[in-house]
Amino acid sequence: MIPDRSRFRVVLFSLLAVSVLGTPLLAPALAQTATEESLTDSIGKIFRDVIGGAETKPAPAPEPAPKLEPAPAPAAEVQRAPPRSQADMMQSFSPLVKATAPAVVNVYADRLVQRSLSPFAGDPFFEQFFGQRMPNRTEKQSSLGSGVIIQSNGIIVTNNHVIEGADDIRVALTDGREFQSKVLLKDERFDLAILQIEGDGPFPVVEFGDTDTTEVGDIVLAIGNPFGVGQTVTSGIVSALARNSVGVSDFGSFIQTDAAINPGNSGGALIDMSGRLIGINSAIFTRSGGSNGIGFAIPVNLVRAVAQTAESGGEAFEPPYIGATFEQVTADIAEALGLDRATGALVSDVAADGPAGEAGLRAGDIVLGFNGRPIEHPDALGYRLATTSAGATAELDVLGRDGRRTIEIKLAAPPADDPRARRTLAGENPFSGAVVSNITPGLASQLRLPQSLRGVIVTDVPGASIAGRYGFRPGDLIAEINGVEIANVDILEAVLADGASFWRFEIIRGGQRIRQIIR
Repeated sequence: MIPDRSRFRVVLFSLLAVSVLGTPLLAPALAQTATEESLTDSIGKIFRDVIGGAETKPAPAPEPAPKLEPAPAPAAEVQRAPPRSQADMMQSFSPLVKATAPAVVNVYADRLVQRSLSPFAGDPFFEQFFGQRMPNRTEKQSSLGSGVIIQSNGIIVTNNHVIEGADDIRVALTDGREFQSKVLLKDERFDLAILQIEGDGPFPVVEFGDTDTTEVGDIVLAIGNPFGVGQTVTSGIVSALARNSVGVSDFGSFIQTDAAINPGNSGGALIDMSGRLIGINSAIFTRSGGSNGIGFAIPVNLVRAVAQTAESGGEAFEPPYIGATFEQVTADIAEALGLDRATGALVSDVAADGPAGEAGLRAGDIVLGFNGRPIEHPDALGYRLATTSAGATAELDVLGRDGRRTIEIKLAAPPADDPRARRTLAGENPFSGAVVSNITPGLASQLRLPQSLRGVIVTDVPGASIAGRYGFRPGDLIAEINGVEIANVDILEAVLADGASFWRFEIIRGGQRIRQIIR
């Protein structure tokens, strides 16, 4: 039997242990249950029992056992309501994902390619001797991406590079259904493609948001099919807006996000906390092939404009025509005009009879704003033009040599190209297979060429063509061949038809003149 003093030490030690170790663990429970006896009262009672001796007080009579009540019926499963605020959303993205993920599909694109069995394949020197006698075999190449259903009748938006050159396109929904689909419209400049599901709807959709209300720091979700592992959701924030010089397309006003985007996510959805589509995931900046936290999405306002063109039966998306060419503002020009930094879009050339010329825009002016939105770069102005309808009136904030002014320009539909001026070259020459056209004001605006420029421009180069193997690209301006200035397509075809033992030509690419001789 433990002496009274020893028993006191044991109990005291136990109480200290409980007070030091147990209090934090018990605190939440104490806060949730009502008790009439404080912790101090309980400790005092124990001390009195120990010091005075438990034998001085008779043991209390046992209380009758409580009457057992039947177990309550299990509560009905609680239905989780959609979040009503960003604070609710911070607890879980699950309701948001359930509402939007069914509209994000997997896109499977198959294409047939001719693979040469010759070790000299692709060498122009051997091909000019052996030509079609080089053995080939047909192979099927497959690519995998994502897409977003934006209309209940099965209209899908994805990236052009996902379905480029595909002979067969299939889409798979999250419920396991698969459908064939066809291309309604594709645009290489903006890396967008609009597909139509060949099946009966209705299909789940994601509603469009508004990129103009998106801000840096907003929480976003990226939904897609990375590496083909299945639909995957990642979260992050909007890291930056209006990013340019990404290098995946001519478009230069991307949304940057740190939500993980990997190969296979292309064409997938970037969703805001309202459950609306704000971008189409398109590219990543990476050295390893995986996500480094720098991903880029095409703003939904541009997606909406391209989709509306497809839904109305248009085969190509053309931004409104303004009749001017723009360049980046340099630090010297900014200083000369009194700007504290290089910002805006410098007007380098204006067509006198175009909308900009008629409104009073002059070469040397700097456009600083478009309909109240700041313009930091020529790409930002191109984005604003592309998301504004032809026929609308745009208000431009302009800085010139005579100070700052506001001008109004009525945007026009792009001038129609003469289909007879667009031709596919043929014959035994380095340009064979290339699609060329006379330069028109509309083409000059698209390619950011001077409005006064005339000549022949390469508009398309199939990869398997002779021109493709020699490295010609869309946007190349053919200036001269074998000493003959190429002013139009008729002159070009006549020069190529004459034949030659060698070809000496000059092209203009990105403002640089390139001269080359091919035998």
